[in-house]
Amino acid sequence: MSDLLQLLIGGTNLSFSGFIMLCIVSFLGSCIAGALGLGGGVLVLATMANLLPPMALVPIHGVVQLGSNLSRAAMSFRQTAMAIVMPFLVGTIIGAALGAQFVVALPKSLLQLIIAVFILASTWLPNLRSTSTGKVKFFFVGLLTTIVTMFVGGTGVLVGSFVAPACPERHQFVSTHSVVMTIQHGLKVITFALLGFAFGPYMALLVGLVSFSFIGSYVGKLLLNRLPEKVFRVALKATLTVLSLQLLYNALRESIG
Repeated sequence: MSDLLQLLIGGTNLSFSGFIMLCIVSFLGSCIAGALGLGGGVLVLATMANLLPPMALVPIHGVVQLGSNLSRAAMSFRQTAMAIVMPFLVGTIIGAALGAQFVVALPKSLLQLIIAVFILASTWLPNLRSTSTGKVKFFFVGLLTTIVTMFVGGTGVLVGSFVAPACPERHQFVSTHSVVMTIQHGLKVITFALLGFAFGPYMALLVGLVSFSFIGSYVGKLLLNRLPEKVFRVALKATLTVLSLQLLYNALRESIG
């Protein structure tokens, strides 16, 4: 048993109970994201923040979210709005290169505050909700959110606030959001690897978390199929609001503390 425990947690300084907790949260996060398109990544990030070293938080979260989004994207790729994906991809490549240059230069609390205010405004002020799938718009969404994700880890809610108005049907939103977040997390993980982050000690943990995220994505897909469109939109709006308020609270707490 001790050998198995050592294999699972390696050099992560995690307890066995911490390992199990992260696996459960990885499942729940993917299940939530599979049903609503977003929201699960923030739950996973918040839990990891209490169990993993600060320097490992963003890259490890990136790998788990890569697996989670990739599984959802694979299950519904045919419904993806490619007009959004291609310019987002180009912006993300440039954003990853730029973000690598400034990965420790900006205060996290300031970024959280800006993100929270923007999401609240775009969710509740109709004039800011653009249904456009313009190439220039999503090029800059990819560019800017990829730079931000190098600092705060989870930007799925921010990206979702742009993608949701441009996708009139819930399956299209979940699929498109999963694809663009797969691109963003994938490039982020590659960037951290090039910067020298050692993923090796976390490999067994990552295998466990990604495996549970695959299962969660499948269960979330089943829930999505049962959700009426109107209920989905109300739940999505409520999720965006709650998560942005949490970001706002975290930003204020860090700036005061």
